[in-house]
Amino acid sequence: MFHLGQMIEALKKCPMSNPLISLLEQQLGNGNLMETLAKQVGANDTAKTQNAANGIVTALMGAMAKNAASPEGAGALAKALDRDHDGSILDDLAGMLTGAGQPQNAKALNGTGIVGHLLGDRQDGVVEMVSKLSGMDKGQVSSLMVKLAPMLMGALGKTKKDQGLDVGGLVSLLQGTVADQKQKGSPVMKMVTAMLDKDGDGSIVDDIVESAGKGLLSKLFGKKK
Repeated sequence: MFHLGQMIEALKKCPMSNPLISLLEQQLGNGNLMETLAKQVGANDTAKTQNAANGIVTALMGAMAKNAASPEGAGALAKALDRDHDGSILDDLAGMLTGAGQPQNAKALNGTGIVGHLLGDRQDGVVEMVSKLSGMDKGQVSSLMVKLAPMLMGALGKTKKDQGLDVGGLVSLLQGTVADQKQKGSPVMKMVTAMLDKDGDGSIVDDIVESAGKGLLSKLFGKKK
C-alpha cells in the first residue's frame, strides 16, 4: 500500500464532490442510451436495463478498486488508462455501442478483455447476482457488462485526465468512490465486496440476493424506479 504521506497528497488532489460518480450518473441517467442498450442486448424493459447497468458499473468499480489496492495493480491501471482510455469514447457513446462510430484506439472498446481482467473467475457470480436482482436473464446481463465496461474505463480515464491525478490520486478516487457507495447503503457494493473476498465459485449468490431483498438496485447512485 502507499505510504501515509503519499495518500495525504493524493487526497488533496481529489475534490470533495466525486467527479467519477457525477460522470457515471450523467451517462447512466441517459434514457436514450438505456433504450439503445436494451435493444442491443435483446431486452424489452428499459427500467430493468437501467437497474442492471447500475449494478454492473458498481460491481466493476468494486473490482477495479480491489485490483488497484496494490502498487503494482494501481500502476498497471494508470498505464492502461493513459494508453487506451482517454475518455473520448464518451463523446459518442451511443455510436460506439452500436458500431456507428469507432474510436481511434480499438482497445478502448475491448469490453470482454476489461471484464475478464477485472473479475476473472468471479465474472459468472457477478452476472448471476445482477441477473437475480434486476430481473434480466444472465445472457443479457453478460452482454450488457461487456458493453458497459469500456464506458467505465473511459469515464475513469477522463476523470484522471481532467483532475490531473497521478497513481496515488487515482487510487484515492477509486477508494473514495467505493466508500461513498457503501456509505449510501449500496447493497450491490457490499455484495460485490463480499464476493470478491470469496473463492469465486458463486456459491454465495443465492444467500446475498435473498438477504438483499427486491428492488435494491434502484438505490444505486441515488436512482429511483
